[in-house]
Amino acid sequence: MPLYECVLIARNDATQQQVELIADQIATLAEGDGGSVKKREYWGLRGLAYRIKKNRKGHYMLLGLDASPATVVEMERQLGLNEDILRFLTVRVAAIEEGQSAILQRRSDERERGFRGPKPPGRFESGRRRGFDEREEFRARDDFEGRPGLDETRIGTGE
Repeated sequence: MPLYECVLIARNDATQQQVELIADQIATLAEGDGGSVKKREYWGLRGLAYRIKKNRKGHYMLLGLDASPATVVEMERQLGLNEDILRFLTVRVAAIEEGQSAILQRRSDERERGFRGPKPPGRFESGRRRGFDEREEFRARDDFEGRPGLDETRIGTGE
């Protein structure tokens, strides 16, 4: 039988158990027709690139299937009827990869990095908050007034 990978996105309102139940229904459908689910990964609740049916986040699930084309057509029909499923994509593949997918590998790499130390101050911020009188224009005026030999009355009159 041909091999397929199916990624589905469930609504944010659905729980992880409900997403697992949908995956169980797909597995039962595949096993009923002589196929099987070779790989099953829950990628978690992730942000969507754009709003889909008023949702900004969704539960992602990857399924690696060994099933007949008729089973895949029926699976896609049922996923299309399910209100909890926002999107799904089924692709025929030559082989289902063993081990974790790239999404889960990247997530585990992020966890291994750990704490890198305190965040350095920004490009224009020294890390402390300035008060009203510490703005640059006030500091420049104070420096100008403090110079010896300049008469403040001459400056204001334009002489």
